[in-house]
Amino acid sequence: MGVLRVDHPDIQEFLELKKTEGEIANFNLSVAITDSFMEAVAAGESYELINPRSGKVAKTLDAREVFRKIAGMAWSNGEPGLIFIDKMNADNPTPAIGMIESTNPCGEQPLLPYESCNLGSINLGVFVSAQKDGQAQAAVDYKSLAETIHLAVHFLDNVIDASKFPLPEIERVTKSNRKIGLGVMGFADLLVRLGIPYDSDQAEQTAIEVMRFIHSEGVKESQRLAELRGAFPNFAGSIFDLPGQKPMRNATITTVAPTGTISSIAGCSSGIEPYFALAYERHVLSGETLIEIVPLLGESLLKEGLDQEKILKQVALTGSLRSNDDVPDALADLFKTSLEIPPERHLAVQAAFQQYTDNAVSKTINLPNETTVDQVEDILMQSYQSGCKGITVYRDGSRAEQVLSAGIGQSGNQEAGTDTGKPGDNVTHPRSRPDVLIGTTQKFKIGCGNLYVTVNSDDMGITEVFTNTGRAGGCASQSEATSRLISIALRSGVATDAIIEQIRGIRCPACIRRDGVNVTSCPDAIARALQSVVQAPAAVRVAQNEQAASVNATAATQHFGQCPECGEPMIMESGCHICKSCGYSKCG
Repeated sequence: MGVLRVDHPDIQEFLELKKTEGEIANFNLSVAITDSFMEAVAAGESYELINPRSGKVAKTLDAREVFRKIAGMAWSNGEPGLIFIDKMNADNPTPAIGMIESTNPCGEQPLLPYESCNLGSINLGVFVSAQKDGQAQAAVDYKSLAETIHLAVHFLDNVIDASKFPLPEIERVTKSNRKIGLGVMGFADLLVRLGIPYDSDQAEQTAIEVMRFIHSEGVKESQRLAELRGAFPNFAGSIFDLPGQKPMRNATITTVAPTGTISSIAGCSSGIEPYFALAYERHVLSGETLIEIVPLLGESLLKEGLDQEKILKQVALTGSLRSNDDVPDALADLFKTSLEIPPERHLAVQAAFQQYTDNAVSKTINLPNETTVDQVEDILMQSYQSGCKGITVYRDGSRAEQVLSAGIGQSGNQEAGTDTGKPGDNVTHPRSRPDVLIGTTQKFKIGCGNLYVTVNSDDMGITEVFTNTGRAGGCASQSEATSRLISIALRSGVATDAIIEQIRGIRCPACIRRDGVNVTSCPDAIARALQSVVQAPAAVRVAQNEQAASVNATAATQHFGQCPECGEPMIMESGCHICKSCGYSKCG
């Protein structure tokens, strides 16, 4: 994690470090945001940049302009994230030892110099009892959960003493504060088992109740361990060193991590995230590709008496239950995927967990492609106001290397966005091109020889046009330029009929004068090729679209390079790059 304070003189250059995609690829970037900066943003005032060496004012900047630039870069490619550094230091359990300046790569663990992560997560999805108040109604099994919390705290405390440290400084500070971070995974699974939609007030309340219980029971166990083993060495002078306060074995108890690898091993949903997709591809060593379905979806379909095979086939293509007429609305609401959930609801769940988390909460606020920079600004401001200690946003399709997928994971579902080069200037943002397209090639006789026009489509319709001239030559460069402009217009939502109307009938002397030529120009030939595809029988178009979608279907994943373990594409989840095939997580 590379972190720079918002009041550092180099902040503007820092914000543009990832303006060129692929640069600084091995760092996550975050800006350490101060309360005074946010107050200046709200008031529309300037703020001071402080030279960290001299402590003197280097210059002043307009706070709103800097905040706008942060939002614009986050809109562009998901970075930088924000760390609300004053909020983190307000909860720093050992302020006499030092101030927090940074976090681990995913932002959930604020750390002093040389401190180490010691994290563990409880799978909430398995702590559900079918009985509540004598009724056959699903409820959280708090008795079993309490036993697991106590065992987990004890285990994590043991980890500190069992570990071998690479540097004496790391061992010293780790054993002096004995921080642990007990968190959760499987929250989406828990909500499904309880029959609670993720984007509901009840989900937010469940998050508060569960995390409050985990924190309370975790503190009890840490206090019990302190009686047996002693308080952490830096207890004196800590925020716990108060009259009547019981000693604590650990300076912090709770953290919510992304759990990319361990949730894959446990077979549960990641961290506190909703389902990113209901299906995805898993590639095994034999070379076979398996379609993985969220287990609870299969169980729910059987319970509802629905046609499981038919519905799962569609889910395998789209990754979602959206627009499936065979699925009841209540079930579709229960299994909404990440991009189907409003960002405000994502944020509400994060803020709910943060209320009872000592450290911080790792989560990604997933945004649809059409989200504007203004809306990103609003989400960033809301995260600060709601008490979060940090925030990561990712707008679908905002990175060029993202591979287009069938369903809601693809960046092509929207027609327009906002250009990141100049945040706020509304321009058309074309959707990305799938790896594989299905189409037809037609041959036209033109004044200069032959012109071959290829029209390709995906499951959303015509996507691109290619032209190639025969050996006799012709205006190859002009035809290529025309095709490129038509292709980008098609992927930007321009109606095919409007394009045909503009280029149909354009006249070229070479075509008009030559016998046997049935087109008036190369653009006219392209228009005719487009028209023939538009007028093709519906069954033919559907078959081609389904074939293209089938080839490209990757269960609505967004890809961020190849996994170093298995070579499969990685996705962004909880602010970290993870591999759904083998469970590898860039964040460890």
